[in-house]
Order: sequence, then structure tokens, then C-alpha cells
Amino acid sequence: QVQLVESGGGLVQPGGSLRLSCVSSGLIFGIYDMGWYRQAPGKQRELVAGISSGGRTNYADSVKGRFTISRDNAKNTVYLQMNSLKPEDTAVYYCNGNWGRYHYWGQGTQVTVSS
Repeated sequence: QVQLVESGGGLVQPGGSLRLSCVSSGLIFGIYDMGWYRQAPGKQRELVAGISSGGRTNYADSVKGRFTISRDNAKNTVYLQMNSLKPEDTAVYYCNGNWGRYHYWGQGTQVTVSS
């Protein structure tokens, strides 16, 4: 049974930082492309950052220079370091793993940026 479990969300003031983690089990983590998505109320889910099995990264324009995605294959974990957070970053953040026709999602973690 594949599981992706996110953690690290919470309430932070504008300009603050958070680090999200996503621990996976039940899959061969190293061959999966991993990503972080987010969904704000009333909006569609969007890609925030992705990292391929080979370590290549890509980011949404709105987070470039502020967010960093990384992975530790030995720990089956993908991270999202979020700096200089803005109120518009408020959303539920989801971890995603995909390999070919196999796609898996975590349950999400809430990030709220507010003073």
C-alpha cells in the first residue's frame, strides 16, 4: 500500500518560513518524479515545484527564488523549503509522486500566511 504523508504546515506571518516534508512508503521512491502542489479555496490545484528522479527541478513562476524543492532518496522523503512567504501562498499543500501511469497523492497539509 502506497502512502505519502505530508507534515510541516502551519500558521506563519508574512515574510516567514516553513519547511514541508513528505515521507513515502510502499513505492520505490528513487524512480519516482515528485512534486508539491497547492490548492487555495475556490481555486484549482496548481503545481508549485517538481523534482525528477534525476534531481532536475522546476518551479511555478510565483515561487521562483523563494521556494526550494529537494529530495533524500535514502529517507524516501521530499522537502519544500518555503521562504519569504506571502498571504497568497495560503493553501493546502499536497505531495505527489508519479512514475509512468502510477500517480499518488498525500492527504495535504495546510499552510496559512497571515499576520
